[in-house]
Amino acid sequence: MASLRRFAATASLLAAISLPAFAQPPEATPTPEATPPPEATPPPEATPAPEATPPPQAAPAPQVAPLPEPVAPQPPEPNQPAPPPPAGTGPAEAGPELPPKPADDRILPRLDVFFPEGDLDLRIGRLINEVFFEGQVKYNFISGDITAFLRYRYYSLRRTTQLTVFDSIQFDDIDQSVTDDFDRTRGTLLLLQWPHSYNHRTSFLAELDRISTNKPTEVSRLARIGNTNTFMRYSYQYGTPEDGRSNAIVGEPRARTERLFSAFREIGPGGAGFTTALTYGFPYGFGDYDYLKFQLEALKRFDITQRSFLIGRVSGGSFLYQGKIKPDASAPSPLEPEDSLRIPRGDFFALDGRDGLLGLSKRSRGTEVLFMTWEYFMPWFIERPHRFLWLNWQNWYWILYMGAGTIGFDRKVYSDLSTYIPDAGVGFESSFKLRKYTFFLSGIVAQALKGNGGVEARISVKSYR
Repeated sequence: MASLRRFAATASLLAAISLPAFAQPPEATPTPEATPPPEATPPPEATPAPEATPPPQAAPAPQVAPLPEPVAPQPPEPNQPAPPPPAGTGPAEAGPELPPKPADDRILPRLDVFFPEGDLDLRIGRLINEVFFEGQVKYNFISGDITAFLRYRYYSLRRTTQLTVFDSIQFDDIDQSVTDDFDRTRGTLLLLQWPHSYNHRTSFLAELDRISTNKPTEVSRLARIGNTNTFMRYSYQYGTPEDGRSNAIVGEPRARTERLFSAFREIGPGGAGFTTALTYGFPYGFGDYDYLKFQLEALKRFDITQRSFLIGRVSGGSFLYQGKIKPDASAPSPLEPEDSLRIPRGDFFALDGRDGLLGLSKRSRGTEVLFMTWEYFMPWFIERPHRFLWLNWQNWYWILYMGAGTIGFDRKVYSDLSTYIPDAGVGFESSFKLRKYTFFLSGIVAQALKGNGGVEARISVKSYR
């Protein structure tokens, strides 16, 4: 360090001695470039400057003082590249610009949990330029069902392109015994979407599924029909793009985010939504199934008071065309309607569950379905945080629920009023904040008013950040 100080002092003294002699030429050098040389040479008054050299000791003093400051910090910089701030004001200003700031768009998970079904929905996605990468895992820790998705989505000016590969394994429901029988579907799909405006969209879907199973009844069914389902779907969607139920109709049914109520669709006062889709499963090329499927769903919000509102929903579907399976003469009994059609078992309509009647527990499938639900939302408190159980509760709605619907394999069920099943229930929907996450909590207790159905209690938790 002593040698460095001596070297710096010697350099400063040499600079101080040499500066007076060349102090004026550097100031005059820019002028010759802007003006002709003859005008720069004539001023003789600049030459008498040497007469002012006897008192140069006063003039160089201000010039010598700033020089050691930039020279002195230069040697320590290679020795201490990591902490530049303590070197002085100049390096301190440049120091914070060197390390890059941490990116705000980190990979953030989205977690949804549903009870008592035991469904868990975990999604991790990231947007890089115009490309969105997302991984999704749906797992049921009661029955063991698991579905994994990997998506690649590209956003352009007039169209959104999505490529997805997935693998889904479904086990039998746990009633009285636990078995290892499962159905498995692996496939890929291409989804094209044209957003005409924020609320209007048209979509086209092309999908190829490979179906396998180890269930004895399903093995014989696949042996008769085949194990490859190829289909195309054209659809129209009106409403918010963040609508999981409508997106399941126009896009990926297996990847839908299930909800208890319809308010999550972000429907404003007097808002409405409508979705319709036409799916054609063709028995050409790799395809083994043959059907034409039509679906529709509509909902409307009616504002009763300034804060309470009513949401009505109508959903239905029909298989306009159904391919038939040739009867098996060796079969001991005639096939059931569900087993005699060239339709994948997972594509039949269902009336129970979160997307159907909430109070219906008995599983029922068919090719014709129609149901209606009404949800009346009454606020307890809105945007007034309440501290309870170490959580900040932001909103709370009480909900009255009613529904009715029918399902079957014949279109006569639409006109036969005896086939309709009504249900009713009471529920709530709320939101609370925990650190950086906001959670939406929903619950309902409902029961079918016809048949042998019992009381159904359902709860869902959704996370948002």
